[in-house]
Amino acid sequence: MALGPTTYLEIIAPDPQQRPPEEPRPFGLDGLKQSKLVTWFVTSRDLEQLRGEALRNGLHLGEVRSGSRRRPDGVELVWQFTDPSVLLADGIVPLFINWGQSPHPAHTSAKGATLVSLRAEHPNLRVVSAMLRHLGLDLPVTEGQIPALIAVIEGPRGRVELR
Repeated sequence: MALGPTTYLEIIAPDPQQRPPEEPRPFGLDGLKQSKLVTWFVTSRDLEQLRGEALRNGLHLGEVRSGSRRRPDGVELVWQFTDPSVLLADGIVPLFINWGQSPHPAHTSAKGATLVSLRAEHPNLRVVSAMLRHLGLDLPVTEGQIPALIAVIEGPRGRVELR
């Protein structure tokens, strides 16, 4: 679902009809007991440079990987992204993606909603805030008992808060 011109919400879940994969699913999906916002992505042009700078600051974002898929209309999307199995600060520190020459998925996603705000809560506020600062990100984070990403989305029937 598009939430803006370059912002979208993607819902990912295991298919209970299929056998479990041999490797763990990305984003920590195998360990989830209930639905939640698991993580978020930030667009970056040079993922290897970003990864190197993060490593120098003690942040291991994981390897840069490649992905692709063909949309139903035949257009192939090709991207690079940091390893989705590496979730820092319980997913509060984002993953990074470069869409390259591919059209951004928000351009063809269902319209009608807007991301109003994104914030987070985490019990280790000081450490998580420092990680985000090292990456040049200004996500508002407050102290909370349980790590959580919180998105406020405006739609035709008003605002909803997703956690």
